[in-house]
Amino acid sequence: MFVAVSCDLASNDHRDAVYQIFSQYGLKQILTNLFESTSISKKLLSRLKRDIDRVTDSYDGLRFYQYPVEDTLVITSLKEKKWRKLTIRV
Repeated sequence: MFVAVSCDLASNDHRDAVYQIFSQYGLKQILTNLFESTSISKKLLSRLKRDIDRVTDSYDGLRFYQYPVEDTLVITSLKEKKWRKLTIRV
């Protein structure tokens, strides 16, 4: 599955922690605050989100773009410590 992640992190400590987690899960930095992977599984992605949740606070924001998930584009956002999911049929 292809996953791109856009980050808006409130502090340098959070940024460093999240970037380290991305590196551990094999995501590569493409642009400033933008990471992607072409080979992450659903199970690994769930763990990644859980690990990110542990090191972020309500001032941090992340947005995951996942394709394909059952022939749909899934956009998952972390905002104010809550995960939200948007599914777009292709």
